[in-house]
Amino acid sequence: MKKVKVKKNDQVLVITGRDKGVVGKVLRVHPDQGTAIVERVNLVKRHTRANPQKKIQGGILEREAPIRLSNLKVICPESSKPTRIGRIRTKEGEGARVCKASGAVIN
Repeated sequence: MKKVKVKKNDQVLVITGRDKGVVGKVLRVHPDQGTAIVERVNLVKRHTRANPQKKIQGGILEREAPIRLSNLKVICPESSKPTRIGRIRTKEGEGARVCKASGAVIN
C-alpha cells in the first residue's frame, strides 16, 4: 500500500478538472486506488429505487464521487495557502507531516 500525503479531515484545493479552484474537506481516502472523496466536490447523480423496508426514498440523489489524489493540494492551516507536503522526524522520534512553504507541522 502506498503512503499518501492527504489524510482525512484535511482542507484541500482541487487544482484541475471540472471543480478546479474548489476548496473542500477530505471525507475518505482510498490509498490503494489513489483517490479521495472530498466534500461537495465531483458530484454525480445517482438514480435510486425506493425501499420502504430500509426507509430509503427513491429518486435522483447527488453524491460525491472519488477524485484522484494528484488533482488535490493540501491547504496549510498556518498560511491558508495550497502547499506541498513533506515528512520529518520530531525530537520524540515520531513522523510528522510538514508544509513545504512555511515549515509548519500539519496534524
